[in-house]
Amino acid sequence: MNLRQLEFFRTLADTQHMTHAAKLLNTTQPNLSHSMSELEKELDAQLFEKKGRNIQLTKYGKFFYTYVVSALEELSKGERALKELVSPEKGVIDFAFIYTAGSYLAPMLMKEFSAYPGNEQIRFNLYQGNSSDMTELLLQEEADVAITSKLKEDDELNYEILTEQEIVLIVPTDHPLAGLDSVSLKDTQDYPQVYFNKRSGLRPHIDKMLANAAVTPRIVCEVEEDHTMLGFVAHKFGIALIPRIPSISSYDVKAIPLKDNTLPRYIYLATKKDHFLSPAAIRFKDFVVPFAQNLFYL
Repeated sequence: MNLRQLEFFRTLADTQHMTHAAKLLNTTQPNLSHSMSELEKELDAQLFEKKGRNIQLTKYGKFFYTYVVSALEELSKGERALKELVSPEKGVIDFAFIYTAGSYLAPMLMKEFSAYPGNEQIRFNLYQGNSSDMTELLLQEEADVAITSKLKEDDELNYEILTEQEIVLIVPTDHPLAGLDSVSLKDTQDYPQVYFNKRSGLRPHIDKMLANAAVTPRIVCEVEEDHTMLGFVAHKFGIALIPRIPSISSYDVKAIPLKDNTLPRYIYLATKKDHFLSPAAIRFKDFVVPFAQNLFYL
């Protein structure tokens, strides 16, 4: 049994006329007759019977007809839905991004992309997490594209630099360092730190920054994302190194530039290699990479 046979069966059942059905199906009458004969053999049931010059469904044919119509309608709906899903103008993009990108970069890029002529009807499914989550979503093909940091080189993933983030020191507003306009990493040595946990893409970067400055952090607690870190610093658990994001100003902390950090912190747009990307996802990728690369700091 194949799809063509089912389409033949439905049309013949609807027209109840072999010649008419063959014409609608753009086939010959002998071919249609042979196809229905083979279908009846496979089902071990007579589906049609003659009625004068026409034919009609047997009771078994009527029983089978309801299932065939339902199945063909579902396939047709699936075909339409899939075509819309991958449509360049009406497709759906599974877009993932790290916590740091959620307050500005991700929504800004989506807004700029959606405002571009021809992109207005493209929709997004959104996912958020840390860099480990992004890697997993891409490898499992649950995300088409992801804004992330690079935890390590991965033969299955392709990374394109979007922009560079400035890392700053945040301290409570009444902290001894709060009066300074800039600090060195050495200045952080004597103070407890709120730190990113090991699943965060920022963790290896900040580890390396401090190691380069010969600073061993005194970690009092580890958190997963930026807003939690800001909350803990505002409540005087310690100081922290964090990307300069717009929401820093919403907390009772001061952001202080670093004067001795020469290690760049890059943010990437990642995709899975050798993985089908819909035309809409390709359009998004091709738009946001050059657009974001014109930004210096977020």
